[in-house]
Amino acid sequence: MAAKPHLEELTTAEVAHLVQNWVRFLSSERRFSDHTTSNYTRDLVVFLTFAQDHGGGLVSRKTLEGFSLNDFRSFLAARKMSGLSAKSLARSLSALRNFFKFLAKRENLNNSAISQIKTPKIPHSIPRPLSVEGTEKVLENISSGAKENWIKARDCAVVTLLYGCGLRISEALSLNVKDIPREETLVIKGKGGKERVVPVLPVVSEVIEAYLHNCPFDLDQEGPLFVGKRGKRLNPRTVQKAMERVRRSLGLPESATPHALRHSFATHLLSAGGDLRTIQELLGHANLSTTQHYTEVDSKSLLKTFEKAHPRAGK
Repeated sequence: MAAKPHLEELTTAEVAHLVQNWVRFLSSERRFSDHTTSNYTRDLVVFLTFAQDHGGGLVSRKTLEGFSLNDFRSFLAARKMSGLSAKSLARSLSALRNFFKFLAKRENLNNSAISQIKTPKIPHSIPRPLSVEGTEKVLENISSGAKENWIKARDCAVVTLLYGCGLRISEALSLNVKDIPREETLVIKGKGGKERVVPVLPVVSEVIEAYLHNCPFDLDQEGPLFVGKRGKRLNPRTVQKAMERVRRSLGLPESATPHALRHSFATHLLSAGGDLRTIQELLGHANLSTTQHYTEVDSKSLLKTFEKAHPRAGK
């Protein structure tokens, strides 16, 4: 695999400086997560590589200002031909729009063509939660692949927290020791640095305390709550691997990922009569339309139950 090009190989010094300013803007002012910032930066580097090939030289301020509607369309067509999904293509376009909007507002560099590009249609999909029984089995068996007791306690604490509080894996693993819920609530910093308060069930507090009791490291109050074998902040991949092992052993679908526990949290609350607005707040969704996807999941579940149970369903 060829090495990724550096900015100085693609752009003039001025444009490289603009890109660096934009990346700082994403993380410090927009408070994008490291994951999103990394994806946006990678998307921009791909665009700059295309722009360099397209123009036959280093990408300059003049190059960016002169990129036409057809040029942008050619770039997106090339990305689509390379096998990029509609969702990834939409993210790539979002990165470009964000970059050029930043240039217009902060650097007096304007390109009107980017605003004329339509976002690719993304196939509608709905969350794929686990059943209540499937979730219970995951919680009971998540530690079966670990050899050390403290790691068993840690894995159990992480997945119980994901399901019990409806957290994203990044939110759970970014918690520090000082964030441990001493009361019945937990303050979570979600996307864009937005904070929300989620209730903490006694069982969640219990498994976290069991993990802390078994953890062999002297955890600092300002340091990570969940750690790996070397005492550093736990990598999400470790949790993903634990979920992969347990879903194989239980015969669960590939959709049974750590994030599926968050989907399960929302769907199970909705099925039990939870209010959609409340669930929106618990999940930290900016828009109710995102939370409404769970109503489609619940409707399908109800229809299946109806078809199995109603005396006239098979007529």
